[in-house]
Amino acid sequence: MPEGDTIFRAARTLNRALAGRVVTQFETEFAQLARVDDDAPIAGRTVESVDSHGKWLHMNFSGDLILLTHMLMNGSWHIYRPGETWQRGRRDMRIAIHTAPFVAVAFNIQIAEFHTAQSLGRHRQTSQLGPDVLATDFDPMEAAARLATRPELKVGVALLTQSIVAGIGNVYKSEICFASGVNPFRLVGSLTPEERGVLIANARKFMLANVSDGAGDHIVTYTGMRRTTGRSDPTHRLWVYRRAGEPCRQCGSAVQQRKQGLDARVTFWCPVCQPPPPTIPTI
Repeated sequence: MPEGDTIFRAARTLNRALAGRVVTQFETEFAQLARVDDDAPIAGRTVESVDSHGKWLHMNFSGDLILLTHMLMNGSWHIYRPGETWQRGRRDMRIAIHTAPFVAVAFNIQIAEFHTAQSLGRHRQTSQLGPDVLATDFDPMEAAARLATRPELKVGVALLTQSIVAGIGNVYKSEICFASGVNPFRLVGSLTPEERGVLIANARKFMLANVSDGAGDHIVTYTGMRRTTGRSDPTHRLWVYRRAGEPCRQCGSAVQQRKQGLDARVTFWCPVCQPPPPTIPTI
């Protein structure tokens, strides 16, 4: 599933391409979006801005209309010039927003809804999101405090709980815990205030590093590879994620993996650098 950094980069690119542009054509395979378009056409509206909150993307149109999308596991947004060949087949197209200079195409997106500002404020999921790790006004003390309110959760599960902090996904979960020296199977209630602060600080640091932007105002897509180690060698870009059985980059012990939480997401950790609690609770 795309994590908050992926959605942030997608929103930034879409905003550069579409903000201030008038929609010339709107296409969709979603019946509920098509009904709105029939009643209040999207063509002729201006794309005012595109932004993100956690793993949700908002495209704001004139006339108090917001397109809310979530990529889930396989969705993606692409930008093309008119007439340019798409990288994916039209059968995968779910939404296409045409403007004079650019076409934004959503492929295999499974959640897409139109909202007004009022209805979005009542949205069951987005209205309950915690602070966005990538937001300019992100408050690490507030995030650490929200983490402390869920002492019953295991750390790895808590980091994925979007109502605590929005944007962290499965890759960052394992990487944040490793860099913080915290075993992901510990209960949040066992953490010291300092450990909670370090977890949040590393979450912010890693995700900001992966949305660094040297493109200026150019319309480009992200072509790099997510990294947390700071090393230039692409084979050494992550600490533990998907490295089960390989030597820890710090101590040489074998990295371990284990499914965690109700969704059985796989967690990776070093048993030496991240010592377990006295008793690992049953998952």
